Amino acid sequence: MLTQRMVEILKAIVDEFVATAEPVGSKTLVDKYRLPYSSATIRNDMAALEAMGYLEKPHTSAGRIPSNAGYQYYCENLLSKDLNDEVKHALSNIFAGESMNIDDTIKESCKMISEMTNLATGMLGPSSKSQTLEHIKVFPIDKKTAVCVFITNTGHTENKIFHFKDDVSVEDIQTCTDILNEHLRGTALANLADKMEAIRPILTKSVQRYEMLFNAFAGAFVKFASETFYFSGTSNIMYQPEYADIEKLKELTRYFNDSKMFRSLVENHSGSDELISISPNGTELMWKDDMAIISSKIKLGNDSDDARLMVVGPRRMEYGRVVTLMEFITKEIEDMFK
Repeated sequence: MLTQRMVEILKAIVDEFVATAEPVGSKTLVDKYRLPYSSATIRNDMAALEAMGYLEKPHTSAGRIPSNAGYQYYCENLLSKDLNDEVKHALSNIFAGESMNIDDTIKESCKMISEMTNLATGMLGPSSKSQTLEHIKVFPIDKKTAVCVFITNTGHTENKIFHFKDDVSVEDIQTCTDILNEHLRGTALANLADKMEAIRPILTKSVQRYEMLFNAFAGAFVKFASETFYFSGTSNIMYQPEYADIEKLKELTRYFNDSKMFRSLVENHSGSDELISISPNGTELMWKDDMAIISSKIKLGNDSDDARLMVVGPRRMEYGRVVTLMEFITKEIEDMFK
């Protein structure tokens, strides 16, 4: 059980380490944080906090740094969540002034958060295994060009421009679209390509230019079934002292470039001690080695799978500021698109 004095010391150490990236000693806590205790008393409590697992002692320093357990206690009990009215007003105006689809809105949100936190910010869309095709619409532009719109059960949309080698009639396009809607509705995105192959004989009998249309739709389905995955501000990570080690930086950047690897990382921590909930609306914090991930679920409907807005950085991050930004922007997105 932590005493009130231990709590004050732990909070000061977390705040100082986040600000400086340097181990914290008792003298700093007395001089800078004006803690009303002697250096000897603070050192004793720091040793006790280390024994309890809340602090760690780097080999080359007499100071202490927070452990994952220390950060967890801080986030669950001491987090100060505040966003001044000027920032809220500026963010609200950005959302109010834009007319974008959900994916573009989240991408713009990632850019804003990465600029305001100097960390990497990303989005991970619903898994292609959990989304199903709801409807296809095709708009012919001329005899060799058409715009196709795919819509999922979660409201996610994807636009694709078809450029045909030869002329394709409006009738062929409409017939092909009707057949696909009839046979593919409710199919998981990950299974669309296989299901498309199964209905090839039906298209062969009903559509004159079936080969061109089949190839166009099949290629679009492959792209549509790929993960919705995006990161902004990944270069910010290079300026964090924790990633001065080039091998650590390489390991981290692998996650930024591989959606399946990142999804596996998040899902494999679901029941882990390294994953904690830090707000009632679904904001979560998890750690892996020297990496911390804060993710906030974006819920757009009762039956939809969640997209995730994520901030990635070192364990040493301004948790209060990041969580506050994430929660505010998540709510703005949900209010826009519900």
